[in-house]
Amino acid sequence: MVKIIGIVGSPRSNGNTENLVKEALQSAKDAGAEIELIKLGNAEIEPCIACDICKATGECAIYDDMGGILEKIRESHGLIIGSPVYFGSVTSQLKMLIDRSRPLRMDFKLKNKVGGAIAVGGSRNGGQETTISTIHDFLLIHDVIIVGDGAPLAHYGGTGVGSAKEASESDEVGLQTSRNLGKRVAELAMKINEN
Repeated sequence: MVKIIGIVGSPRSNGNTENLVKEALQSAKDAGAEIELIKLGNAEIEPCIACDICKATGECAIYDDMGGILEKIRESHGLIIGSPVYFGSVTSQLKMLIDRSRPLRMDFKLKNKVGGAIAVGGSRNGGQETTISTIHDFLLIHDVIIVGDGAPLAHYGGTGVGSAKEASESDEVGLQTSRNLGKRVAELAMKINEN
């Protein structure tokens, strides 16, 4: 069975980003995948210190929650990564994960995994596409296969609106694009791993 990891890049627990990532994961589960949710806001993660030890050893020299998170990502078949929009990009929590993921790039350990992105802005045009683009850049650099939410909407991924804490619960576009994304990540991951 394929495993899809949902990563919530928000510092807020039970907020809009988490809600949409959970929607995507439920859709992946309905498609037949095993799922797991990782909330970066609950994790102890230090920033990269550019020591380059990972370049020599393939392991990060900082001992915090990142080691376990990287291992779960490595063992997965697909990733759904969500972030609220912070000044047109991802949160610092997600950026630390991106920067600290270098050990996974040493031998391209994420090559041919399937990935997708979700972003939540304060308005419908609140920086979701630039935030998703940052996540896509991260996935591309790891040689991950990127999917969007697919037809009939065919956006960059899940695009939600959430100025108030529970706003995403009534955002039909955000909910549908996130569900579609979860299904597409799971279906492609299963197709790639059916042998």
